[in-house]
Amino acid sequence: MLYRIPVSIGGYWHRPCQMHRFCLPIDRFIHRSPMLQLDPISKTTNQHSGHKGLVMAIGGAEDKVRGRQILTTFCQRAGGLDAVIGVIPSASREPDAMGRLYHDIFREIGVREVDVLLVGDRADAEQEEMLARLSRCTGIFMSGGDQLRLSALLDETPLLYQLRHQVWEGKSILGGTSAGAAVMGECMIASGGSNEAPNRSLVDLATGLGILPDVLVDQHFHNRNRLARLISAISAHPDKLGVGIDEDTCAMFEADGMLRVLGRGSVTIVDPRDVSYTSYAHVDVNEPLSIYNLRLHILSDGDCYNLRTHQVQHKCILPPLN
Repeated sequence: MLYRIPVSIGGYWHRPCQMHRFCLPIDRFIHRSPMLQLDPISKTTNQHSGHKGLVMAIGGAEDKVRGRQILTTFCQRAGGLDAVIGVIPSASREPDAMGRLYHDIFREIGVREVDVLLVGDRADAEQEEMLARLSRCTGIFMSGGDQLRLSALLDETPLLYQLRHQVWEGKSILGGTSAGAAVMGECMIASGGSNEAPNRSLVDLATGLGILPDVLVDQHFHNRNRLARLISAISAHPDKLGVGIDEDTCAMFEADGMLRVLGRGSVTIVDPRDVSYTSYAHVDVNEPLSIYNLRLHILSDGDCYNLRTHQVQHKCILPPLN
């Protein structure tokens, strides 16, 4: 059954993805919450027409101890020693501890200024002081945890509108790991299963943060056998590009329209552009899906995917650091 009302998850206002055909059960939700008044960077000015800032979607479990390749690259691209990194640990059940963890890591890498932005409720995401702190950040990093919690806290808030504005205008780069990567799309995978054939009940979708509106991200991908659930999600949303990211691996969405792979694992591209048929609308929720002419690429470190031409490029050259 489909529910399209604004609802609350654990006390946080949330809305289902506008386009998806199935959703989380209504008994997971508690009550409606009021709409917030928006700041000047609002819906009318916060429309996506391509991003000028780098977006780094990480599949979770990135190296935090040894080489720290991905996190070091994030810091370098944010400005190196002169970067101002803002950490948003709100997806975590222990945001204070998570914030301290990334604060210490980024400081050890060499960043002089790291600001932990503790957004504990939606009111925090409206505060002018919080918006001012975010505006100083050359790099913004969203931790792992629960993507539903993160989306419910930030969706339709002034903080999210400003974050998107800074990334889309190239004023900041954005990184997100695990849940912080899952929320990147307009629609996000909220939960789901594995070890089954693709089917309608295998995945639950909800509204993401819309930073990469044409992309549907899954994380911990091959590590948790999630190909079937990403295909199930793409069957419901054939207008989106599926991107499955392994642990300690990053999909770098560059301003030039290239997706570059960095890290130990692989990035799986599920491209429905040429799909000629899907049985999604014709089968029961637990029946296996049919989908024809689905295109799939598996990319490793250094490989690229052109998001504009849908072509793969082997071991492409990285752009110079900002």
